[in-house]
Amino acid sequence: MPADTTQIFHDSPADRAFRPAWWLGRVAIYAVLIGWAFVCLFPIYWTLTTSFKAAPDVMQGNLIPWVDYAPKSIGLRSLGLSPETIFAESTVREEFLKRFWNSAIIALTSSALAVALGSCAAYGLSRFSYRFGYMRNGDISFFFLSQLILPPVVLALPFLVLYKELALLDTRIGLILLYTLTVLPIVIWIMRDQFASIPTELEEAAMVDGLSVWGAFLTIILPIALPGMVAAFILSLVLTWNEYFFAALLTSTNANTLPVMVASQTGSQGISWWSMAALSSAAILPLILVAIILEKFIIKGMAAGAVK
Repeated sequence: MPADTTQIFHDSPADRAFRPAWWLGRVAIYAVLIGWAFVCLFPIYWTLTTSFKAAPDVMQGNLIPWVDYAPKSIGLRSLGLSPETIFAESTVREEFLKRFWNSAIIALTSSALAVALGSCAAYGLSRFSYRFGYMRNGDISFFFLSQLILPPVVLALPFLVLYKELALLDTRIGLILLYTLTVLPIVIWIMRDQFASIPTELEEAAMVDGLSVWGAFLTIILPIALPGMVAAFILSLVLTWNEYFFAALLTSTNANTLPVMVASQTGSQGISWWSMAALSSAAILPLILVAIILEKFIIKGMAAGAVK
């Protein structure tokens, strides 16, 4: 073994800390990470700060509050959520809360249904062999994923006609069923890989102890697959919460969601940037809170799976 290679293996962390190359590498890595974090977080920062800007501040591109401009609660006031309007009657605030609850109910319900149905389908594809004509398990899995290839506009007319015949236009249940169908292929692919990584010996041992297939699935497999289920749920929630096309096409007054309300801030006199930013901030914050809360469950599920 060369002497320099031996020296590398025997170097202590304190010795490496005094080498210029080590410091340059660390600085480069952290510089890239900080730059990427800035790129990812800047749109959120711009949205939050724009809700406190007046029209001239938006047009001039002022970025730093209390330095480039004096913050004003104009965005919150336009929604009836500013300190001086929060206790007064506001039609806009009532409409905002209605859209918010529509988005919450539709996104949460459709994501939960997609995870429940997708987990069952993925478990079957990972544990049993199926044959449908010339299609096998791999072909069936790809068939589910191929449904995402179709652009939504291709399905606009069929769903519009179908929902009109079924009286599902402008209803929450209509969007819940559609959103569940939309994110189901993604859930199936995520959970199929998750179940495939779990040894089948666990189920065999559970069934030897007297559990049925469903008993082994519910008591043994699901707790281990919890991290994947949470990840699939978060992804489904983000996709359904932000969906705009079908919400604008299939709803009008009763089941409208937040993305439709955000897009409605454009008019003949221009864009109400402060109102749009305030609405966007209100739409972003719940997703951030859900991610923070469910992150604990991901770690807990990984620990539980390691123990089992």
